[in-house]
Amino acid sequence: MKPDGASMGERDPLAPTAERGHMEASNDTLKGVIDIIVQTLGIEDRASTLDASTPLFGSMPELDSLAVVEIITSIEERFGLYVDDDFSGDDFETIGGLADFVDQQRSEAAGG
Repeated sequence: MKPDGASMGERDPLAPTAERGHMEASNDTLKGVIDIIVQTLGIEDRASTLDASTPLFGSMPELDSLAVVEIITSIEERFGLYVDDDFSGDDFETIGGLADFVDQQRSEAAGG
């Protein structure tokens, strides 16, 4: 075991990754988005493998159009946001990309 309690084979989903095609979402946002995805898609058995670079569309068969609606609704509830039609498939390219989208929406809602 590593000192933080994680086994050597497990990845920390919040640990930085070598290649990220997105901004740096806050750890709280990233963790929240991962939690929402895991619960919505029912993939608790794969939760420890998810991180910011995990691809979504085309890589997770559970992620269909209904799941997207459920994820957006859960994001709105968890983060106190209203997401209108200003999101695109690009926002769902990776988990990190979706977390970036959430941070951007939070910033805009706060007037920043």
